[in-house]
Amino acid sequence: MYLNLFYKSSPLKTHNEQFDLPDGDFIDLVWTEEKSSEPLIVLLHGLEGSIDSPYVNGILKTINECGWQGVLMQFRGCSGRHNRLDRSYHSGDTGDINTLVTELKLRYPDRDLAAIGVSLGGNVLIKYLGEQGNNSPFKAAMAISIPFDLSNCASELKIGFSRIYQRYLINSLSDKVRNKFKDRTAPIDLNKLNDWTDFFLFDDNVTAPLNGFKNVDDYYTKSSCKQFIKHIVTPTLILHSKDDPFMNETALPIENDLSPSVTLELTEHGGHVGFIYGSSPFNVKYWAERRLVEFFNSYLN
Repeated sequence: MYLNLFYKSSPLKTHNEQFDLPDGDFIDLVWTEEKSSEPLIVLLHGLEGSIDSPYVNGILKTINECGWQGVLMQFRGCSGRHNRLDRSYHSGDTGDINTLVTELKLRYPDRDLAAIGVSLGGNVLIKYLGEQGNNSPFKAAMAISIPFDLSNCASELKIGFSRIYQRYLINSLSDKVRNKFKDRTAPIDLNKLNDWTDFFLFDDNVTAPLNGFKNVDDYYTKSSCKQFIKHIVTPTLILHSKDDPFMNETALPIENDLSPSVTLELTEHGGHVGFIYGSSPFNVKYWAERRLVEFFNSYLN
């Protein structure tokens, strides 16, 4: 919350691209300035994030300042435009990033690729890296504040102060669903949206059926990234905090869950996508930006 309220990043020159998908849908990409021969870094945002999220702008600005080029993949329906299909985006959706990266390799065969995933986007990225194994197209990857175990997160967001985050996110998701289906037939009962006030209920009645899962348990079991970490071959840094309000410490991976290619940097404090530091409360910097520069500098040409 502090990061969203007080972190300020200067405007960034970008351009947009509608990227059409094989199933007839599309996603909207946001590109930083062209760096024709420099590394290209794909950024995946968090739940209900977009180019308007402060951390997204800050990360893209940092990428640009390093002489690299960034491209933000806004998940389906997150760019301010509803996607064409009934389905939405979800925590385990690795199909779209696979399609995008395949296209990037065709467009830029000689450029190094790397990736950053934040929160939900981090879960997607870690799952994708584990699925790809030795076939991963990325030279390096970084994930920030990952919901390692989706069931654990859904439980934790029902407790104490974390309910504020849950209420905000559920309201945003519900409003988006209502607006999307106001002029077409919905495959779910919109009259019950107000009853689905926690993530277990929302994901069981909205996310799961819209995206082809049997139920919430099927969705969480198949989409939680923790089980995929051990299969990662790409050099990967995971930045996470013990006091992340989206989950408790039982969700964290243990040593046997980590592949030799993965470094888990676990801080005592940092909240969820927080990691702020600075000389005064109103002049904060973002630790994740500093870490991404240090980490990627070791792997990118």
